[in-house]
Amino acid sequence: MTAAAADSARFLIVGPQGSGKGTQGVLVAEAFGVPQIATGDIFRANVAEGTELGKRVQAIIEAGDLVSDELTSELVRDRLRQPDAASGFLLDGYPRNRSQVEHLDEFLAGRDEHLDAVLELVVPRDESISRLRHRALEQGRTDDTEEVIANRLAIYERETAPILDVYRPRDIVVPIDGVGTLAEVTSRIFAALASRGLVPRHPGAAA
Repeated sequence: MTAAAADSARFLIVGPQGSGKGTQGVLVAEAFGVPQIATGDIFRANVAEGTELGKRVQAIIEAGDLVSDELTSELVRDRLRQPDAASGFLLDGYPRNRSQVEHLDEFLAGRDEHLDAVLELVVPRDESISRLRHRALEQGRTDDTEEVIANRLAIYERETAPILDVYRPRDIVVPIDGVGTLAEVTSRIFAALASRGLVPRHPGAAA
């Protein structure tokens, strides 16, 4: 019997820098016919469009400060209310800590929605560092030293990785071996989702 395409496709993709989550996120979003929503893109779009939220973000960035969890969540909520996210979405880079998890939970509960899966790309630390160093050399980013990269990974391990402990009891975390070719990792993702009855609406995009 052929599995039916997923009626609901609300995903979060999580992984350390260098795990390939940005690339894989695009492929999953295309296959399920939902937007990939990355916080960096939301910030840039609001600033470029001169929205009220964008003006607040720009002022904070120009002052050299970090955008607060509250404002970040407000921007994401605004994006999730847009028509193209009505039937699903793939979040990349949000929530990035427990506080933002609470904000997202509250928002989704208010809409009688929930995440269907949290894709965890599992990549050893040494592999992440190697990939990021290689990418830095390719792009001529001499400031991306091994020490800088290790610090970024430490922040991920300290702030973002713990959100998985919130989602595991809900039985929605889907661990994926992130080591291998792009095609191999992509295949693992779709196989893992299919095993949970989450089948792409546009299978051709997953090929």
